[in-house]
Amino acid sequence: MNTLNTLNKNQLTVEGGQTLTLENNIYKIQQGDESLRNRILEAYQPFIKKVVSKVCNRFIDHTMDEFSIGLVAFNEAMNQYRKGQGSKFLTFADMVIRRRIIDFIRKETRQVKHIFLDYVDSDDENGLEESYIEQQVAISHYEEQQQIEERMVQIEEYEQMLLQYGITFNVLSKHCPKHVDARENAKVVARLLVSNDKMVQFLQKKKRLPIQELLNYVQCSRKTIERNRKYIIALALIYIGGFAALQSYIEPETLS
Repeated sequence: MNTLNTLNKNQLTVEGGQTLTLENNIYKIQQGDESLRNRILEAYQPFIKKVVSKVCNRFIDHTMDEFSIGLVAFNEAMNQYRKGQGSKFLTFADMVIRRRIIDFIRKETRQVKHIFLDYVDSDDENGLEESYIEQQVAISHYEEQQQIEERMVQIEEYEQMLLQYGITFNVLSKHCPKHVDARENAKVVARLLVSNDKMVQFLQKKKRLPIQELLNYVQCSRKTIERNRKYIIALALIYIGGFAALQSYIEPETLS
């Protein structure tokens, strides 16, 4: 069910009876409509709880710290959302909430670990050694699970961003250059693209490569760029989205 439907007509309508999309409402909030901000925050609390509960893998209600962090993250997303970034607002808000919750969980895990270590150091009983080892194993397992969750979050976000450009993982696998040197050339093109704000804006707005502009900076031909355009776009989106979990795809490979 689309969460947008939870807002009543008064919350989606401005003077003159014009119905606005959620994204347009976010732009109004960024222009200073604090009343609308509060209504949106209230209306999307179920969405926030759902995202937070999924990350924490347990039910979260409005009395918990995790929900408060999710609410703050949703508000942060309203401030940071920009036109032409390749995703709907709720997709972007989902990403911001997940990242903030994962950061919170990591911080809490480190604090628990330090408290336990201080407790062990202050007591010489041998019986604590086994408990310490068990705790270390539990903490390591928990941190590993959180890393897996963060990777999955980023992969999901990346998949949604690719769809905005008409690219699926299946399509991408078919358009990935077979030779290492071809992939490296594509990475060079992608890095040049994301280093130029004008070209990034063109990509995000037109959903296609600024080939003519790229030809002013790269050595390869138009034909080469066009042949590898989907792969180049996919690489550029990893940079634009800041997907650390996918960093290996944009790092240089060893030429054989």
